[in-house]
Amino acid sequence: MSADPTPTTPGPLPDEAPGREFRTTRWTQVRRAKAGSPEGRRALAELCDAYYEPVAAFLRCELRDPDAARELAQDFFARMLAGGAISRASQERGRFRSYLLGAVKHFLAHHREAARRLKRGGGVENISLNDTGACAACAVADDSVLSPDAAFDRQWALTVVARALESLRNECIAEARADFFERVKPWLTGDAVRGDQAALAASCGMNPGALKAAVHRLKRRFRQLLKAEIAGTLDDPALVEAEMRDLFAALAS
Repeated sequence: MSADPTPTTPGPLPDEAPGREFRTTRWTQVRRAKAGSPEGRRALAELCDAYYEPVAAFLRCELRDPDAARELAQDFFARMLAGGAISRASQERGRFRSYLLGAVKHFLAHHREAARRLKRGGGVENISLNDTGACAACAVADDSVLSPDAAFDRQWALTVVARALESLRNECIAEARADFFERVKPWLTGDAVRGDQAALAASCGMNPGALKAAVHRLKRRFRQLLKAEIAGTLDDPALVEAEMRDLFAALAS
């Protein structure tokens, strides 16, 4: 993406009050873009840049052509950032994720219709929509294939996790704990090997109990940052827990 969004770092989000610090979310700001506010346009640019990959994953599964998908994703976001498309966001779609998926489906349908008209009229060759090449974005560990919608949701979930993890890493850097973060990151992401914790504690100059407590605190903060990232894409903070469940379901797909 070529947009240059204003970076935002989610602040603390108490577990007992999800969304309390996000009364004005990025998605709420995007709604204000209908009126052309600079704040709304910046928020839209930030969301588009952050969540480009889910759209690209959806298009790769639909088009079966990674190059064509990336080109079309660029066009989709360029048009969205140019204005106009956001005006069709309905109040019922409180999730930016739902709006984005619906918008790209609408965009693709129009693109396909334009391609059919060009073909009937003998126009110039357009992007192939029938390439039978591999859909790399749809492949998962067991060699099954996700639907375009499921690929979108899974990449959305991976994007949210990556952004929350990066926010946590930045916090640890600010606290001069960058090395500790890198050492314990496998325990945050579920990639740690059983039996490694005692060796890790020794390498960190900690006893196992202290390490366990420190990792627990980081896990709790990581979950808060996940909630914060999700809350920024919702109109209603009450939807955060449901969106968290959808996120974990998408990661398990």
